[in-house]
Amino acid sequence: MSFEKNKKLARIFYEMSTIYKYKGAAERFRFLAYQKASKVISALPKDILFYSKNHSLNEINGIGEGIAEKIEEYITSGRIMKFERLKKDVPYELLDMMEITGFGPQSLNRIHEELNIKTKEKVIAALQNGEIAKLKGFGETKVKKMLQGLKIHKTVEDRILLWDALEIGEKILLRLKEMPEVKNIELAGSLRRRKETIGDIDILVSCDEKFRKKIMKTFTDPFLAKQILAKGDTKASIILNESERQADLRIVNEDEWGSALVYFTGSKEHNIHLRTIAKEKGYKISEYGVFKIENKKRIVSKTEEEIYSTLGFQFIPPEMREDKGEIELSKKNKIPELIQLKDIAGDMQMHSLYSDGLSSIADIVQHIKKNYQYDYIVITDHSKSSRIANGMDEKELFKQLKEIDFINKKLGKIFVRSGIEVDILADGKLDFSDELLARLDRVTAAIHSNFNIDNTDRIISACENPYVNCIAHPTGRLIGKREPYKIDIERIVETAKFTKTSLEINAQPDRMDLNDAFAKFAIDTGVKLVINTDSHSLKDFNYMKLGVDIARRAWCTKDNILNTKPWTEIEKFKSSKAKISFNVIS
Repeated sequence: MSFEKNKKLARIFYEMSTIYKYKGAAERFRFLAYQKASKVISALPKDILFYSKNHSLNEINGIGEGIAEKIEEYITSGRIMKFERLKKDVPYELLDMMEITGFGPQSLNRIHEELNIKTKEKVIAALQNGEIAKLKGFGETKVKKMLQGLKIHKTVEDRILLWDALEIGEKILLRLKEMPEVKNIELAGSLRRRKETIGDIDILVSCDEKFRKKIMKTFTDPFLAKQILAKGDTKASIILNESERQADLRIVNEDEWGSALVYFTGSKEHNIHLRTIAKEKGYKISEYGVFKIENKKRIVSKTEEEIYSTLGFQFIPPEMREDKGEIELSKKNKIPELIQLKDIAGDMQMHSLYSDGLSSIADIVQHIKKNYQYDYIVITDHSKSSRIANGMDEKELFKQLKEIDFINKKLGKIFVRSGIEVDILADGKLDFSDELLARLDRVTAAIHSNFNIDNTDRIISACENPYVNCIAHPTGRLIGKREPYKIDIERIVETAKFTKTSLEINAQPDRMDLNDAFAKFAIDTGVKLVINTDSHSLKDFNYMKLGVDIARRAWCTKDNILNTKPWTEIEKFKSSKAKISFNVIS
């Protein structure tokens, strides 16, 4: 189900929240209420019509009486009059810019009021021609920061996050898989290699030649295609209806499937390296197969495995095909057995109603038990300094610990582990005392403030705390919104190794932090990684597969990832940190 009404309502409430954010501190309550309503509706497991028909809108956490009335208004009329009126009160076309670093509500309000600017294009022009720099308080440094913010944001304008691209690609696959004429079908290009951002959605299909036109017709049908950019016998490019992104289809014969999949998966550098080696061996390799140069006879083409084998290589997983040493490793038959989603034994970062999560601990447990084969989960709500995330104080934490104990007794075993995502403060100290942290099963430390400074020492200080087990989203980046803060990754990784502190691969789609390069550097140094979803809603738990994709691009095996292990092994790793003499660390 697509839940179109849910998506549209969530978007309306999100835009209402941005309007109230623009209006300033006096409207903070409404901003937070509509922001939460947007998140809640996005995460609903059923169509909003179900809750309306059953008169249960008011029972949804985060949906108050006023918002419920607006939902009913939208269901009845297709619009919300309050939203239509609000749009006229503000420079509506500028509001999306508040997501961009450097463009806060106050800055945009002044640009609008003092320069009478109402569109993003004119804001950019005013930055470039010096108009904004002339405003009081908008000096060279601020303008530079705003231009840099625009440059970062362009990443998500020109490209698409991996998770979004996978969702789009899977919908196309499902549509084409319904056709019995399709013999093989697969995502290709950077999407198959699971790069963190994607340009076009590449699809590869094999079929009998006589069915090409039928498959092309389905791909270019208005159900998928808003616009047809190109269409031939074996190639087509369209702009997709739902996302307005470009998708490219390539059709090959079934006996060309393996060679075509290698060719269209890439990367370009990987393929060039393969072709060079093939030539040295007397072969020519293309999307049509591997051929003997001397007589142009095709040797193999049907499977990827036989393509690599013919050239003298072990099969190389798509995520590794970036020409970063994988071919040399393959030649020695030393390609590692990469981690798989089924290897994950538990999720060790998630948020409940105790901070900024959308579900109770009981509902989280029920959802996990129904949908995942985990041996444990760790509840890690925010600590008190994360005010924007409704962080817990000590009293609330003790209340949560009692609830976790109650739930585990009902389950008849310890499934829910106690934890915290504790803030690393500006001076490197933690938001809770060591005495309190010592009572928890797992402590994850994170930076949520002061992003504009070098945060190396703050993270190192957290690693050196005997009760910190993991550093969450270590570089602090938000793709397309915020650059990583400045850190010395080598010092951090070395400290993490010495102190037995794991580093997180945060699987949130706009974080993916650590990225694949840093994750590989960490495991090569001997640091244990943890893949967490950082879930705030029940749907977020699906992000685990994105974290596994990152780990596979980093060449991680099951052994590199701590939460593939039973809890007894995690406790052993924790105990190994407790044995370190921290007073000798400089």
